[in-house]
Amino acid sequence: MRRLRIGVLASGGGTNLQAIIDACERGEIDGDVVVVISNISEAFALERAKKHRIDAFAFPHKGMTREDHEKDVVSCLDQHQVDLVVLAGYLRMLTPVMISKYAGRMMNTHPALLPSFGGEGMHGLNVHQAVIDYGCKVSGCTIHFVTLDVDGGQIILQKAVPVQENDTADTLQERILKEEHKLLPRAIQLFAQGKLKIEGRRCHVLET
Repeated sequence: MRRLRIGVLASGGGTNLQAIIDACERGEIDGDVVVVISNISEAFALERAKKHRIDAFAFPHKGMTREDHEKDVVSCLDQHQVDLVVLAGYLRMLTPVMISKYAGRMMNTHPALLPSFGGEGMHGLNVHQAVIDYGCKVSGCTIHFVTLDVDGGQIILQKAVPVQENDTADTLQERILKEEHKLLPRAIQLFAQGKLKIEGRRCHVLET
């Protein structure tokens, strides 16, 4: 059986990328990360890729339209014959150039229980601070497919994490990130096994 070819897009440190690479190397994902792309030249995610001998590319977006920038990214993904695109802390709002091409083959991780605390501006510590300010008792993380509706794609997996009385945005982020590192590789493996079926608004996890 052909192994899944995974392309990861990341803008920062790449801890979720590392979780994916480690899961592949442990045999928990029937696939391999074949390329890592960032819009930030100094993103540490690129160094993580190089350490594991994975092709790594930076495509700075400054001075370019979103569409032209994405055409460069898509060309790189095509050259690596990627089956699945994973957004792992990729801080770019995508256009139909990418979203249409990889419909049903691009997933994202979000550090909250969607549809709550999603949308523009809801990333990183902003999300966790908003959760705390609202007085939520539970937060968590969501793995979902990417659609034109920001953070509105079909939900693949979710994991709830209690919000503690003394939580700060940093402490809540730290606990949720640990769950993301487990949940994202699991979602990728379900895709690799052909166990995800999209029907309208829902993504069904098929039993075998």
